[in-house]
Formats: sequence, C-alpha cells, structure tokens
Amino acid sequence: MKIVSFRHGEKESFGVVINDGIVDLKKKLNNEYSDLKTFLEKGNLEDINIDVNDVQYPLDDVSLLPVIPNPEKIVCVGLNYHAHVEECGETETATPVIFFRYPSSQIGHEENLILPKESSQLDFEGEIAVVIGKSGRRISVEDAYNHIAGYSCYNDGSVRDWQLRTSQWGPGKNFDGTGGFGPWLVTRDEIKDGEVLSLETRVNGEVMQSSTTNLLIFSIPKLISFISNFTTLKPGDVIVTGTPGGVGLKREPQFFLKNGDVVEIEVSKVGTLRNTVKAE
Repeated sequence: MKIVSFRHGEKESFGVVINDGIVDLKKKLNNEYSDLKTFLEKGNLEDINIDVNDVQYPLDDVSLLPVIPNPEKIVCVGLNYHAHVEECGETETATPVIFFRYPSSQIGHEENLILPKESSQLDFEGEIAVVIGKSGRRISVEDAYNHIAGYSCYNDGSVRDWQLRTSQWGPGKNFDGTGGFGPWLVTRDEIKDGEVLSLETRVNGEVMQSSTTNLLIFSIPKLISFISNFTTLKPGDVIVTGTPGGVGLKREPQFFLKNGDVVEIEVSKVGTLRNTVKAE
C-alpha cells in the first residue's frame, strides 16, 4: 500500500494511492485522525477496506507533502555505506554516526529543493527512509522489523560549507527546503523483511549514486536497535539510513547542484522522489 500526505486546495490530509488517484483517509475516517502521524499512532491500516470506488482526487490534482510532515524525530545516519566512508577518507566506526534534521528542512515530491543564498555548495545524498509505526525503547535487532510502518525515498540535501565548518554537521543539514522526502510511504507488508533494495540518485538524468542495502555497514534492524537505546522511537519518527558513494563533494571535479537541476532518488519497490533545484 502507498500512503501519502497531501494538500488539496487549502486543506491538508493523508490517503492511499490507488492507480492514479487518492483515497482521502482523513475524510473517509470522519476526521478522526488529523494527519498520518496521528493515524500511525492510533489507527490500524488492516482495519480499513478501500477500493478504486473510494478515490476522491486524481493524483495530479494534489500537492504531495513530505510523507510525515511533522515527525517528532528525524534521525539521520552518516557514513553508513563502505564506498562513502572510503571516498570521505574516514574509517568505519564501531557504532553508527548519528545526526538530526528538523521537520522544517523537509519538502515533498515535486517541490522545489532550495539552494540557499548563503551558499553555492548544495549537494545531493540519496537515501532510504524508514518510518516507525510502533513505539519502542531498547528494541532488539530481532524485533526491529515489527516497529516499521514502511519505507520511502529521502534526499538528505547538504549545504557542504555550512556542514563542514566544525565537527558538528547540524547547520549544513537543516537549511529550509533542502530535505526531500517522498513520494509516498510503501507499507512494510509490500517489502519482505531483509529484502535487498537498490538505491539510485540521478541529476538531470545522469546516474550519480548507485548501491544496494546489502552494502550498508549497519543494517536497518541494527539502526533501529541502536537508536532506540538512547531515545524512545514513536510512530511517525523517521530514520534516514545513510548515503552511498558518489556525492558531489567528493567528485573530481566537485559537483554541486545549481538552479534548475532535477534530482531523482529511486528506491526499488518504493518509487522515485523528484525535486527541482531553485536558487533563492
């Protein structure tokens, strides 16, 4: 099942994508849930019966929002593919490298990726996002998949000169409108636990990054277990699992995004997130 957060006119809602249309779950459920995060907290997809006759809007008539527009936590993982560690000249660590994004940094599918006026070094980082569906603290690796609602595509857009001014990456990872998240959430039942997924990043149609999840240093269950040791994971929380090699910063010559560039992040069995760069 594909689930989206969207805007239709002045109203924001969430729903299920069927073919080229959307079933408005907020409306169908009589406004019992205000947004997708609330639904993941209190609702149950297995209890909903929908079909093509329930479609209210063509997909082209809505604007897609970040899959979870208002997560409590966006936990990002750095240096989690061997090739990216190598290109950065780093060494693998015993535990994951963790940093955080703010919800205000996120944009949805087909929204503009903002090149801020403070920098000319906006870089792409294609990643796979995991959305939490069940709360947990100190989750075991063996139980981790039971806490996943589903998967999405993520572009951890990075303003490199702001990121690398100090050892703390936060500023370069949180400029408004630099984190693409979408187009939708593909629910866990659509992808086998542990199934190898492919990840590809393209800029103006040219492949810049390509990898598979079996090349992750820390697997998705290990990430969930590690992160839940220091914070309670809640429905709607997002874990961004890391980018593979090929980022613009480490290319020869360096490659940074410019006004008008089209960035696509494609994850097998999930879909393609597409954003166009717009300079402020």
